[in-house]
Amino acid sequence: MTSERTKPATKLPRRVVLGVCGGIAAYKSPEIARRLVERGVEVQVVMTDSAAQFVTATSLQAVSGRPVRDSLWDSAAEAAMGHIELARWADKIVIAPATAHCMAQLAHGSCADLLTTLCLASHAGVVLAPAMNQAMWLHPATQRNRDLLVSAGVEFLGPADGAQACGDIGPGRMLEPIDIVAALAHDGHAGAAVSGPLNGLRVVLTAGPTREPIDPVRYITNRSSGKMGFALAAALRSVGADVLLVAGPVNLRTPAGIARIDVETAQEMHDAVHQHVAGCHIFIGCAAVADYRPAEASPHKIKRASAERALQLEPSPDVLASVAALPNSPFTVGFAAETDNVRAHAQQKLLAKQIDIIAANLVGDGRGFDNDTNELHVFWREGEKLLPEASKSALAEQLVAIISDRYAQSTRAASMTSRVG
Repeated sequence: MTSERTKPATKLPRRVVLGVCGGIAAYKSPEIARRLVERGVEVQVVMTDSAAQFVTATSLQAVSGRPVRDSLWDSAAEAAMGHIELARWADKIVIAPATAHCMAQLAHGSCADLLTTLCLASHAGVVLAPAMNQAMWLHPATQRNRDLLVSAGVEFLGPADGAQACGDIGPGRMLEPIDIVAALAHDGHAGAAVSGPLNGLRVVLTAGPTREPIDPVRYITNRSSGKMGFALAAALRSVGADVLLVAGPVNLRTPAGIARIDVETAQEMHDAVHQHVAGCHIFIGCAAVADYRPAEASPHKIKRASAERALQLEPSPDVLASVAALPNSPFTVGFAAETDNVRAHAQQKLLAKQIDIIAANLVGDGRGFDNDTNELHVFWREGEKLLPEASKSALAEQLVAIISDRYAQSTRAASMTSRVG
């Protein structure tokens, strides 16, 4: 009788080549192998030379139960073209951690070592769990390589956002082993799904409030919690989108598989968005960006005085309108939080800012901000749809379905126009 420990997994691939590249996150790779083996998966580890600087072949062999492969020049293994045999053996090739160097090699078809050669020689699906410094992940070269790999059918798990070994904070952390194994099994964990109507499309999403400084201890802000935007990020990821979340100051955990940039002011949000919006397919401005900011912030704390004090304000950058006005603007979705006349104000904003969709809701008197539920009225030029009150996660899934449908229609229309032209 098969024990619970060795019972074959029903959803996981039966045979996995686990590629390990040279990054500090390689210390998590034995845990990935262990969890896969526990679920009945046969695991063959393939290491790069640099991976051996972070984790030993002995530890990986102990948890996988197989000798580790690390060279194309292994005379015993390659006597019978072992790398081809291994390429045919694998049901899935999972590289965790996948470094920027590995991504570049795979994107450009380099066969520099056993691992990259296997990826080109195998018909098995390739899954990458990236791990690198946040600046390396966000670099345009890495993002171009990511796009090339996605277009070639490579799946990505992560990276996650958080503190890094180098001391930086941002996107680039490898997902935890339990999340990687869950994603491979598609068993419902956050971030597990990697396919859907937005599969491979890049989305830039803003969420949360902004803070506009008055002096070093005071600022102008609003009551946005960021919950709707973060729910949207998770819902977008669940249908395959590659999401970059630009977040104002919130106290929320980044959904698995989402890259995140933290900002504070409207100007910082504007700059972060425009640094990364080029080449994205969809932009969603869910953040409650301050419309006005102090014309001049005091460098020192303003002391209390008996006299009245006036605060001069000036307009903040309009992130949503600036994206919609780009020469090759992405499909653009905005939000409108209103205290009255929701339909009129939302439709006016839709036309004035020349965006594709706007999701509006009533706020104030216990509605909208800070709550776990919401109600949305979604408008586009040809129609509208009311989404009754529900959890923000449920609303996010409904809104993403609308966005997916409208985006598909807009791309079909653009394609027909191009052919006619």
